[in-house]
Amino acid sequence: MKVFLRYEENDDESTHKTLKITLPKSWKTGPTSRLLDQFIESYNAGKEGEANPLNATAMHLCVRRRVATNGSINGDAAILKDLPSDGIVVEFISDRDDVYVCHGPSRTNSEIKAEREEQLKREKEDKKNQSQCVHFGCNKRFPKGGPYPECHFHSGPPVFHETAKFWSCCPDKKAYDWESFQTLPTCQTGICTDVREESDAPRKEFLGGCDLREQISAGPKLRSIDDFNASVAAGGSESAPVAVRLRSVLKELGVENELFDQVFDGIKKEIREKNVNGTEGDDAKVVDEAVKVLGAMLKSAMKSIAVEQLRIR
Repeated sequence: MKVFLRYEENDDESTHKTLKITLPKSWKTGPTSRLLDQFIESYNAGKEGEANPLNATAMHLCVRRRVATNGSINGDAAILKDLPSDGIVVEFISDRDDVYVCHGPSRTNSEIKAEREEQLKREKEDKKNQSQCVHFGCNKRFPKGGPYPECHFHSGPPVFHETAKFWSCCPDKKAYDWESFQTLPTCQTGICTDVREESDAPRKEFLGGCDLREQISAGPKLRSIDDFNASVAAGGSESAPVAVRLRSVLKELGVENELFDQVFDGIKKEIREKNVNGTEGDDAKVVDEAVKVLGAMLKSAMKSIAVEQLRIR
């Protein structure tokens, strides 16, 4: 296990120092204070220490960790997190971590924990008078009733599907770990709000694989190759495949193709002559209108049959 101990807390860069240490096995399960003592000893023995001697009792160790800033997961900010002087090295430091030597006395694990609990208590009290932005990907907090801060957010909820993490409004930008997901850029800007938009359906805070499959199944159905060819043959008419299928179905019911073609061609001819809905010179529009007319004629015939059946009864 290797770590890089760095001292950079001085405007004079000549007093900065980086010490690379390969930790002995016994040090990994020892306290972090041993690393601090080792660095201070090496630092004070060199030219840096001659110009800027350090006192181990007035220094502490930190590691840089990425965090969400101001309740937002849009940034890539990182902070220096204090290490307890009695903390076990392998529990607080990773292999090849940058460990920073900072001014200020070290604190024990219990002291840091007590300070954190006090901070959480204060934050809890502050939240009683604050609201939280409801825009996806923001979560900033602000005083109830405003002022409302600028907001960077997403228009859709996040998606967590297998190992992929992304925003439903930005499906082309994916991450595969939580830290990278937090840094994905937002797609909307505006003003924070604590009022949710009214909707008939309850808002989902995140989506999963089932939601993605539902969206796909609810989307427009793909046309078959036969429908596509029929549409192309009719000059791009979207109704041409309907006419082709109707011709086939009616044949199965005993209506010859020749009879269907005669009726359908007659309807198209009449539409062209009357220039119905501006169809003159546009074969695709002629077919679309002809399908509508034929549909109306078949519906009328079916109604007539239904009326006759009721009359007979």
